[in-house]
Amino acid sequence: MKKLGYGLVLVLMLVLAACGHTEGKDSKKKESTETTAGHHQNEEMSEDHESMDHSSSGDIPKDLQATKDPKYPIGSKATIETDHMKGMKGAKATIVGAFNTTAYTVSYDPTNGGKRVENHKWVIQEEIKGGNKAMKPGDQVTLEADHMKGMKGAKAEIGSVKNTTVYMIDYVPTTGGEKVKNHKWVTEDELSPVK
Repeated sequence: MKKLGYGLVLVLMLVLAACGHTEGKDSKKKESTETTAGHHQNEEMSEDHESMDHSSSGDIPKDLQATKDPKYPIGSKATIETDHMKGMKGAKATIVGAFNTTAYTVSYDPTNGGKRVENHKWVIQEEIKGGNKAMKPGDQVTLEADHMKGMKGAKAEIGSVKNTTVYMIDYVPTTGGEKVKNHKWVTEDELSPVK
């Protein structure tokens, strides 16, 4: 009888321990959900940019003018202060090119039938078909840029306009992974000096 009593106590302890373990998993799962919920907007934005060609050949439009005296000279380092894609913000960038131009945010429907991309940063003046005149918010344009699948040839709407220096950069994402080369584009105010 005593053995049976010990057996029952042992079984109850195992059941309770298993319940406690499951509860721990559930609370960890909940905690994880809460943590990621705070980053939901960034994840959505990153999903829009999953098809972005993180690295490029470094080819630039032939009529794009290099900046003579950029704040961040070619070969210098800067900290990325923007998060166009996961792993960008806080990464150290090496400046590959600096160019005077007009940069635009654009919204467009990809030519490959993907979901609409809203407020893509950045397409520059020289990457817009027939882009020899300044655009304004609401203008309808055709993109020549090829930063993402389905971008080239897409009809787009201009969202915002910024006359600035744009930079082509190399960087290693803070999330790990391969070095991104010749990323197009970040604007001057999206960089800060390395501390």
